[in-house]
Amino acid sequence: MKTKLIPAGERGLKKLDWLQSNFVFSFSSYYNPERSGFGLLRVFNDDYVTPGNGFGLHGHTNMEIISVMLAGKMNHKDSMGYSEVVEKDWVQIMSGGSGLRHEEYNEGEEEVNFLQIWIEPKLQNISPRYQRRYFPEEKRKNQLTTIVSNEEGQAHCWINQNAKLSLGYFDAGKNIDYTFNPLNKCLFVYAISGNLTIGDQTLNEKDSLEIWDTNSISIQTNIESRFLIIEVPVNH
Repeated sequence: MKTKLIPAGERGLKKLDWLQSNFVFSFSSYYNPERSGFGLLRVFNDDYVTPGNGFGLHGHTNMEIISVMLAGKMNHKDSMGYSEVVEKDWVQIMSGGSGLRHEEYNEGEEEVNFLQIWIEPKLQNISPRYQRRYFPEEKRKNQLTTIVSNEEGQAHCWINQNAKLSLGYFDAGKNIDYTFNPLNKCLFVYAISGNLTIGDQTLNEKDSLEIWDTNSISIQTNIESRFLIIEVPVNH
């Protein structure tokens, strides 16, 4: 198994009056030639938005965009006619496909915190689509929960790529085994909170770990921890 740890303090940072974005990979004004993505995972941002502010109407094409809500309340409005509000524990996806436009604003009274994830699509120029699902934290304690998959179903969101995203919320002292097809696949693990050990690497809050050349990992939670696993193709 090969790994690369990306400590929280080594992420890129964009800080405005209303927005703080923490970039694992090159994005916006942050450029790191050694971090252009990991496999087909191109963007991983941990964003904080103050009340009453957000991202104005803008467009996307041919990208799978996933938002994982960690705190607060944020609206979603797009050119496909969707207009709704998502809160903590909601996950939403957009397949940009042939093109769509959307906006996102903090609709609540507290700071919004969400993970913004972009994955390259499997098929180009498909019809744009939007989907959301609710994963209440109290119902997924001490179990690994699939939130996004390439397989359609009622229990998770579906995206146009052979990728899988799983949320973990575990007490201290738990051991979580994760197995995947090593053929053209790699893993990205993000410690949302807590402290994890994977192999000989320890992840503190907001640390990331890239993993490849293996077909399984074991995660130990040293304290109560929340984390996200992204299984994604290495390349096309």
